[in-house]
Amino acid sequence: MKVSIVIVNYNVRYFLHQCLLSVYKAIKDVDAEVIVVDNISRDDSCEMIENLFPETILIKNTKNVGFSKANNQGVAIAKGEYVLILNPDTVVGEHLFKEVLPFADKQKDLGALGVRLVDGTGVFLSESKRGLPTPKKSFGRMIGLKKSGYYSTYLTKDGIGKIEVLVGAFMLMKRDRYLEVGGFDEDYFMYGEDVDLSYKLTKKGYTNYYYGKSVVIHYKGESTRKDVKYLRHFYGAMNIFYKKHFKFTGIDFLVMRLGVKMWFLIKYFQLSNSTILTEDTTRILFVGNRDINVDLQLNKKIKKITCTELIKLEEYIREYEIEEIWFEEKSMSYHEIINQIATHRFHKVLFKILPNSTNFLIGSNSSDGRGEVIYLK
Repeated sequence: MKVSIVIVNYNVRYFLHQCLLSVYKAIKDVDAEVIVVDNISRDDSCEMIENLFPETILIKNTKNVGFSKANNQGVAIAKGEYVLILNPDTVVGEHLFKEVLPFADKQKDLGALGVRLVDGTGVFLSESKRGLPTPKKSFGRMIGLKKSGYYSTYLTKDGIGKIEVLVGAFMLMKRDRYLEVGGFDEDYFMYGEDVDLSYKLTKKGYTNYYYGKSVVIHYKGESTRKDVKYLRHFYGAMNIFYKKHFKFTGIDFLVMRLGVKMWFLIKYFQLSNSTILTEDTTRILFVGNRDINVDLQLNKKIKKITCTELIKLEEYIREYEIEEIWFEEKSMSYHEIINQIATHRFHKVLFKILPNSTNFLIGSNSSDGRGEVIYLK
């Protein structure tokens, strides 16, 4: 078997539904399997998988064991030459594996491979390609230095090249190398484990790569909302990473601990005093053939076009003052939808996707806020 896709799920039923739809299209001509490890979700994620995706290998945990351990559970039973660690709040294109697997096969020193991630609004996620968060780089990021080296700016977002650290939302690697370095360190419950794994691979002499020609949507903020709870997990994870890999003595250790703590307190204050904004969009452009009937209470004004009219998209947006675009996946491929979202030039236009054979639209209005599910009649 060529590749095993391992997805850890926790209470994101609709995002997982769309993720699985896109994944199964992407592996249509690939010898692959899909493994979902559920950390005792309170929604009907497991029932949805059993009813709609019975070919999926489902591990139902009886408690939330965290991201690291759950992924290790999935990889332990995987049969693929490669394993892909994939977040449930992602959408992949039909061409993904045809693009990344040939490239991965050519890299004899491959550690892990990442791709270009964009959020639900089409904005590039800079954590797609990061440098190793050494104390110096992390401190530079904390105080806002643009050239701190925390992000790998020497590579363009659509470039291809060597990278130090990848993000756990998408990590492709040889299964035997994942196991060789011990997989994800289970001392990390959430956050930091991707940095740790990336570093362990490079310490073993392998090279991590960034493949920016392939684009994946990551509805960042869905699996875990970026709030004060997130900060606590992130702060704890960075402390674990530094203790494991950087041996400080005396003043260096004290300065780094104080720096991380200071950054935490600043972010804590910012989040505690911020207002969560919800975009109340009313002027919608629907790209597809399906008859759309939404709850009248939503007060949506919908202009409908077919995918053949996308050439006039900019014209429609200006003429009808469009605030949000809904793409029907039955009329367009996921590859085409992702390309439209990732390459758009429209300021403050939001996006939703209507997956085929479903009664919900799904998307995200920002990088850090919760996404939105709109139910159709």
